[in-house]
Amino acid sequence: MGKRSVASAALIWLGAAVMSSAWAADSAVILLYHRFDDDRVAALNTSTAQLGAQMAEFKNGGHAVLPLAEVMEAMRAGRPLPDKVVAITIDDAAASVYSRAWPVLRKAGLPVTLAIATDEIDRGGSEVMTWNQVRELVAAGVAVASQGAARLHMVKAGSEAVAADLVRARARFEHELGRVPALFVWPWGEASAEAIRLVRDAGYVAAFGQHSGAVWARADPYFLPRFAATSAYGEPERFRLAIRSLPLPAEDITPDDPAIKVNPPAFGFTLAEDVPGIDGLACFSSHQGQLRVERLGPRVEVRMSKPFPSGRGRINCTVATLEGRWRWFGWQFIVP
Repeated sequence: MGKRSVASAALIWLGAAVMSSAWAADSAVILLYHRFDDDRVAALNTSTAQLGAQMAEFKNGGHAVLPLAEVMEAMRAGRPLPDKVVAITIDDAAASVYSRAWPVLRKAGLPVTLAIATDEIDRGGSEVMTWNQVRELVAAGVAVASQGAARLHMVKAGSEAVAADLVRARARFEHELGRVPALFVWPWGEASAEAIRLVRDAGYVAAFGQHSGAVWARADPYFLPRFAATSAYGEPERFRLAIRSLPLPAEDITPDDPAIKVNPPAFGFTLAEDVPGIDGLACFSSHQGQLRVERLGPRVEVRMSKPFPSGRGRINCTVATLEGRWRWFGWQFIVP
């Protein structure tokens, strides 16, 4: 990995950075990986053969693969990004990241952000990376994001437990790496309005979930989407669709708390810009399939016929562009 990539990746450590309210009208796709050549949990696995093919797809498709922190910094500063920007993230610091994925990524020379829960590495064992391995990757240009200490289900844990977890993780990062990440990754993709407040107050400048969609520069920076690129979602056709996707410019999202109190939620959003072909908008639920969509001018209301079951539930809304790409807006709810 070259000096430029190392310098760019180092931006992730700007823990004192101030989040600007003026975001550029730009977008990027953020990919999410977990484990490699480990099919014990198929939904979390990506084979290294598949990973290598995906890395080649970036070059063949004319994509710009940038460090996640560089993408976020450009959006905060209002600097335009090139078309088809992609950032790569890996959650959980599994041992296979070091032994299987890193050789492929290092050979490709692509920047990576690794999201760590500090308690997991402290416990050790054959399933996770060691702090020495993390330091080796950081020295090679890999950036680090935080998942807190215990990788909590934060909506269930409560405010005091979440605040204490964030403090403990900060201390461990300072001790082991000498610096604190500026970016946060929601464990399990689960967030709530209260947890978002605590993560923001802890000094993180952006946070990322596990719902699909392209990152829009004017979206809430504390609940940003990522496309899963694991085997279940990483087949070539779906992968190409994801990395070429564009944001559906949604704002005024309701309900404004991902931890819903009324189930099914009255989900809706306002389109901040004209979207050609919007009459073809379709929305789908992870449990109910295609949903009824009502539009009144720029306002879109999505109606579910039955409630989400307990746990995580997702809604995805897509519309084809005239250029053959897809605009994609996803959202994840947590039902306590």
